[in-house]
Amino acid sequence: MKAILISSIASNQGKTLFTTALLNHYKTSVRPFKIGPDFIDPQFHHAICNTNSINLDSFIMNKNQVKWIFDNYSDKDISILEGVMGFYDGMDKGCSSYDIGKLLNIPSILLLDASGSYITISAVLKGLKTYRDDNTIKAVVLNKVSSNMHFELIKNQILKDFDDIEVLGWIKKDLKSLEHTHLGLDLAQKNDKELKDLTIEVLENIDLERLEKLANYKRENINEYPFSDFKKVDKKVSIVYDENFSFLYYDNLVFLKELFSKVELVNPTKDETISNDTHLVLIPGGYVETEKSYNKIKDSNNFKNSLINHANKNKHIYAECAGLLYLAKCVDDKKMSGILDVEFTLTPKRVRLGYYYSQTGLKGHAFHYTKPLDTKNAIDILSKKENSKGELGAWRKNNVYGTYLHTMFRNNIKILKDYFGI
Repeated sequence: MKAILISSIASNQGKTLFTTALLNHYKTSVRPFKIGPDFIDPQFHHAICNTNSINLDSFIMNKNQVKWIFDNYSDKDISILEGVMGFYDGMDKGCSSYDIGKLLNIPSILLLDASGSYITISAVLKGLKTYRDDNTIKAVVLNKVSSNMHFELIKNQILKDFDDIEVLGWIKKDLKSLEHTHLGLDLAQKNDKELKDLTIEVLENIDLERLEKLANYKRENINEYPFSDFKKVDKKVSIVYDENFSFLYYDNLVFLKELFSKVELVNPTKDETISNDTHLVLIPGGYVETEKSYNKIKDSNNFKNSLINHANKNKHIYAECAGLLYLAKCVDDKKMSGILDVEFTLTPKRVRLGYYYSQTGLKGHAFHYTKPLDTKNAIDILSKKENSKGELGAWRKNNVYGTYLHTMFRNNIKILKDYFGI
């Protein structure tokens, strides 16, 4: 098989652009991966190549578990991993592009912004190469290059300074296909022709034959299942899922299908209802507090009433972030379900961002701009360091549990007993 990791020195350097072009080029034979806890990029990946993208997170999961996840989902001809932030960013938590590249021994390609520079690019590369001598950096692609002459200047300097780095090509600045595009969701929303034009333009000066040769990967077959065993239960889970509640790790969905005999997806935007025979309702994160998102679900009374009815029967609900907000009384003047006795407010500044430890023993990720108006009914503390001072971030009422923490279920079997009622 083939595998390649795309990284850079920071965010906004061209990773998404280059990854988009590669995923579209190999769309019938690629499995996308995203390093870290990101929910947005995997949605882009899926929109481009119609194959679910898998998160590789070595903070939430241990090394053997990450290896198993990668091996289990590498079911296509080529696996393309999109990095997080800069190449070494996240090392302090054990989950950077460097960490995943080293763990899986996957060759890394660095996107280097060449605008307004040439010799200095090689100096930057030297810093990246020598910061850790066990890195997997094997090649570079130069982005925002003004001309072929500009590219040759940088390429010759890199080849002069390094005998173990390939220069795979360049992407010119001011791409015509991006004249009216903001990087991000717009890329994934382009139609087939627009994506084709973008792909041709981005890859015009990239040596794909050399890239594919570089991507040759010796697969490490993982025979032992590195997670706790579980038994399939003859119960139904209802997963709330639509454009507002879409922050769902794909392996969490797969795991729930392995765990429960019946799985249904419920779309609140369409005012679908939760089945009466459902044992557990899962409400993922996403967007519910913004005006645009709230307007899409505020009149979904059939859905809301079915959820309230489920809670009143003392059945199980597990909710993350936006799901937590929906269980609350309100977010400012926006009325929610009122199942949990807590009110939230939307703030102009981020309240949490990054990895967190739960007092109950879970590890995960949090990112939100809301905060509770009081914490009298909160039950769990989220902290940046294990067993350290933090702030309350979860609420519970009978079998209803809502938390700001996003986590992965497969390696947190205690969730099954504590919150899923299994």
